[in-house]
Amino acid sequence: MHSYSHIIDGKKSDLPLGKVVCVGRNYAAHARELNNPLPTSPVLFIKPSTALTSIDEEILIPSALGECHFETEMSLLIGKPLTNCNESEALGAIAGVGLSLDLTLRDIQQDLKDKGLPWEKAKAFDGACPSSAFISQPIVGDLQNQQIRLYKNGQLHQDGNTSDMLNRILPLLAYISQFFTLLPGDMVLTGTPSGVGPLEVGDKLVLELSDLIRCKTEVTSA
Repeated sequence: MHSYSHIIDGKKSDLPLGKVVCVGRNYAAHARELNNPLPTSPVLFIKPSTALTSIDEEILIPSALGECHFETEMSLLIGKPLTNCNESEALGAIAGVGLSLDLTLRDIQQDLKDKGLPWEKAKAFDGACPSSAFISQPIVGDLQNQQIRLYKNGQLHQDGNTSDMLNRILPLLAYISQFFTLLPGDMVLTGTPSGVGPLEVGDKLVLELSDLIRCKTEVTSA
């Protein structure tokens, strides 16, 4: 598995690799495209640190396990512990803002959903969270006005703005901290806009966060 470490503003961070808390169905159009009902409260699940890999390296997908879909998300790196926090504390704990792919084994996920079982086998496998380097929050500015784009083989597939989130970022972090303490080195993935789809070996991807982050990567088979 590829190595990964947190990089903030071009410098390697001493923050450890922690858990990745993901928010499902945080964009209405994405919930609708998968025929999911809109949630009445945030849908949360966790990827382990072993899911982390650098998005700048090749993305390895477990082709033998069915379709693997891309879901492009703005990710937040946590720099301070958060437990039952308020929104001001949440803002002060964001050490960096980046981009991540929430890779999803869609066939397996659908089977698990149909049986009412947890999603971890579809969401938490090794390499399931390719992530970019981070930009410190003051440089990024307004977290609720950032454009998320993914191009696959030169074609635009995802193009959404964080203003469309059902659960805004600071209330979301406060909500998460009611259930899980967020520790330095943890990451939060804030949901994906519509336009998700399958990856195939050889696909070339470009991911963008406004004019702040641009990543290129290619898909290969694990």
